Amino acid sequence: MVRSIQRLLDWTGKRRKRVYLGFVYSFFHTLFAAFPVIIAAYSLKLILNDMNGIGALSTSSIVYIAILMVFAVTGRFIFGYLRASTQNSVGYEVTAEQRINIGGRLKRVPLGFFHHKKAGDITSAVTTDLSFIEMHGMKMVDVIINGYISVFTLVLCLAFYHYTVALAAVAGIVFSALFLKLLRNKSEENAPIQQQAKDRMISATIEYIRGMSEVKAYNQQGVTKEGIHKAYEMGKEINVKIEKDYMPYNSFHLLSLHMASTGIIAVSAWLAMNETIPLSTMVMMVIFSFVIFNQVEAMNSAFHVLKVIDATLDKLEEINEIEFLDKDGKEINLEKFNIQFTNVSFGYEQRQVIKNVSFTVSEYTTTAIVGPSGSGKTTLCKLIARFYDVEQGDIKIGGVNVREVTSESLLKNISIVFQKVYLFHDTILNNIRFGKPNASLEEVVEVSKKARCHEFIMALPDGYNTMVGEGGSTLSGGEKQRLSIARAMLKDAPIIILDEATASIDPENEHEIQRAINALVAGKTILIIAHRLATIQNADQIIVLNNGEIVQRGMHEELIKEDGIYKSFSQIRKRAEGWSL
Repeated sequence: MVRSIQRLLDWTGKRRKRVYLGFVYSFFHTLFAAFPVIIAAYSLKLILNDMNGIGALSTSSIVYIAILMVFAVTGRFIFGYLRASTQNSVGYEVTAEQRINIGGRLKRVPLGFFHHKKAGDITSAVTTDLSFIEMHGMKMVDVIINGYISVFTLVLCLAFYHYTVALAAVAGIVFSALFLKLLRNKSEENAPIQQQAKDRMISATIEYIRGMSEVKAYNQQGVTKEGIHKAYEMGKEINVKIEKDYMPYNSFHLLSLHMASTGIIAVSAWLAMNETIPLSTMVMMVIFSFVIFNQVEAMNSAFHVLKVIDATLDKLEEINEIEFLDKDGKEINLEKFNIQFTNVSFGYEQRQVIKNVSFTVSEYTTTAIVGPSGSGKTTLCKLIARFYDVEQGDIKIGGVNVREVTSESLLKNISIVFQKVYLFHDTILNNIRFGKPNASLEEVVEVSKKARCHEFIMALPDGYNTMVGEGGSTLSGGEKQRLSIARAMLKDAPIIILDEATASIDPENEHEIQRAINALVAGKTILIIAHRLATIQNADQIIVLNNGEIVQRGMHEELIKEDGIYKSFSQIRKRAEGWSL
């Protein structure tokens, strides 16, 4: 428990002082909460004295009691408010910072991280897991730390009147703590299992939603439903098992406290019968017996919640401990934009993709990369943008090794138009502005015209303010491609990478898209990955890859005369274009 609370306090970071201050306010809040009971006992003593003729109940005493009661209630309100306003918002503030921090970290980690981690695990960490800490983190600190502060404050009040009654309360707390420790041990076993079950449910749900089109196309609703049903069913069974595991410990924990409450009543009654304490004090102690353990009783569920929070913090720490790809990089302003590969090798886990590749892309020239699927074309482009680090060799831009530069200062010089375009669930205007967030509407319209997408945008219901479905699902492949080109134009980076930029384009729009690409690449250093050889015939150099190695290099006129992959591609393309039904 202490370690879990300490981790939560460490998690609050610079706001920890506010949490500690909340503990002080909690102490005084409990003290003022006890005052009305003490005042009531004192009032009862005065009434009994008046009834027995020991002393008259004066008006001044009644006024004095009323003032004390108002003071006690006001003090309890003030310190309760101070504690809540100081502590309760900490979780929300830290969680907001954590989400932003994780988002920033994920931008700087190697893409391989996303291959090792399931989307459901990452989604769970940023959404449900952080939300769980957000909702329960400070509450658990309040329940446990402030709960013990409260009970020991009330025990001190009892000890002030008679230590025997206080000992009865302490005995109940000790036995309760014993059963809570057993419950905590059981939680250490169950919390990671519960966390895994939750991650499986999230992953199964994401996979089910993402694969819905395939499910419908192949009429396999039953197969996919079985997978998600199994994940949900397993989650239910684990939660039921956990509740059954905790039941005995919860019961004995509560029994210990209720027995202690009974003990307080019994001891205080025995002391009153022996005239060791007055009747008014006994009544006060009886009242205390009903409220003294209220906050401690709530700890039965708090211990399991703490273990779930522990498992969540483990996952967040794993993300936070990932080394940045550019941790040793510097902010360098590149002045030249020629690209040089020197003996570059790279692979995904055990599969070697790029093998000892060397070539140079001169500044303001166009280099095309062609080759069979899986030959490493897209991987080369990802290495230039430093989505991954090379295993051997060097990649330099303007004479500067990309590993010496921060990702931000590197990528501001590179625009990439991917084959698979992703658009955000936002307006078309903001999707294009992604290339330059502070761009004016006039700038967006200008690049949209150059990218040949202004006309279809204006034909949409709300023009540039039309909302795009997640991933661009409400637009055609060609429309998404042209928006992607407009976005790259707006960024106006000196290096342009086109990864199968015309692959999704229908023949009717291909001419328009090619004109848009020509406008995009004017005066830039260009790398083009393409299967359509017509789009690369005018390239300054063409590099042919096969199995991660450069097998041919030259211009179109040279390569078309050589026996090899390029000539074969050209002949296949001619046959395909001449095919008719």
